[in-house]
Amino acid sequence: MRVRFAPSPTGHLHIGGARTALFNWLFARHNKGTFILRIEDTDRTRSTEDYIGSIIEGMTWLNLGWDKGPYRQTDRLDVYKKYTEKLLEEGKAYYCYCSPEELEERRQAALAQGKSPKYDGRCRDLRESVACRKPAIRFRMPLEGEIEVHDLIRGNIIFDNKLLDDLIIMRSDGTPTYNFTVVVDDVDMNITHVIRGDDHLNNTPKQIHIYTALGYQIPLFAHLPMILGSDKTRLSKRHGATSVIAYRDAGYLPEALINYLVRLGWSYGDQEVFTKDELVEHFSFENVGKSAAVFNPDKLLWLNSQYIMNSSSSELADLVMPFLIREKIISDSSLPDKEWLSRAIDTLKERSKTLSELAGSLRYYIEEDVEYNVKAKEKFLNEKYLSNLVEVREALRGVDKFTAAAIEQMFTSLIGRLNIKLGGIAQPVRVAITGKAESPGIFEVLEIVGKERTMKRLDKAIALIKGE
Repeated sequence: MRVRFAPSPTGHLHIGGARTALFNWLFARHNKGTFILRIEDTDRTRSTEDYIGSIIEGMTWLNLGWDKGPYRQTDRLDVYKKYTEKLLEEGKAYYCYCSPEELEERRQAALAQGKSPKYDGRCRDLRESVACRKPAIRFRMPLEGEIEVHDLIRGNIIFDNKLLDDLIIMRSDGTPTYNFTVVVDDVDMNITHVIRGDDHLNNTPKQIHIYTALGYQIPLFAHLPMILGSDKTRLSKRHGATSVIAYRDAGYLPEALINYLVRLGWSYGDQEVFTKDELVEHFSFENVGKSAAVFNPDKLLWLNSQYIMNSSSSELADLVMPFLIREKIISDSSLPDKEWLSRAIDTLKERSKTLSELAGSLRYYIEEDVEYNVKAKEKFLNEKYLSNLVEVREALRGVDKFTAAAIEQMFTSLIGRLNIKLGGIAQPVRVAITGKAESPGIFEVLEIVGKERTMKRLDKAIALIKGE
């Protein structure tokens, strides 16, 4: 079995394209087949090298490795020319001398008369060339009968041949068109299954006729339902981020995005969270739905938080490093100790939905000083709590082994001696150390911040209250 993912590099790798790539990849891996990456870059006005690089970058980040490619259509122009000449020689294609202006004029006239705006076949049986005009080349479609598309998701679909256009396969400037290059590439690369979005369904009968004309066994098709936004319209930027790279840069894990994308249209019982191996084992088109899937960013965010929570802190330490650098919390030349950073992450990962959020939460652990939340500062760094902060500072001076257990013991002793509740000292200390009224357990926080910085931050808070 041989499948292909064939994006056009007219933008970054879109969520919809990533799901198509994923379903191709899973089908190939499940069946021990071949997964081919093919870049359809013949649209030279919109295709860019940057977008090609971005698509490959997105595929690599998702860990959807391909077995062959990436092939580029612009490197294969001689191949398309060869197949075009074959069709001309066999009478399955013909030269068309109609100018774009003439075609548009006839199209508008047909629409005005309530007729189909398809090509009227004026050059279909032309015997002689037209002087001073460079022709395009059209494929000769059958004029009657039906074509049946066997779809692995939608079942059998019938199309009427008389509604199909004699489509241009080679423009007058010598560049091939989409429907032709796709088929030639599939033939040349021995593609057995074409898995793509259902927005290509109307192209399928045209392409089947070209497969047949080239003498190639028609591949099996699987047209995936569209992904819609929350308002049930096609997913676009107004629904939030739509490119894979945008989710990477926002701090999502590739495993979480893969897991979410596969569930947009595919299911396996009631299971929600899958490993990559489980997806490969269970994937089949029998469990792909026919209805459009609705993209829910909140559910993706929740799923990402589950993956972060269940990842090892050591692994997260490596993943969060670029975000710490981007937020200028650390620099390339002053990377924190990984073991210490892992301990800090261990206290925060259950509270973090993205790597970006995790990086921001680590700020008070890493930086020398903290900024106070205004409300937390007004509520807890005031005269009411001054004596408690002074008592904590003095008691902490005597803690030699600055561990969470030793710090907890000191706090327990202090609240017993002062006859107050834990919150009466824990909350002002929390704000003094983290700048916030919420944090992980205060004993663990103090251990990770360390004795020296803890004492400095308590000194600062006490001085602030005293107006010094």
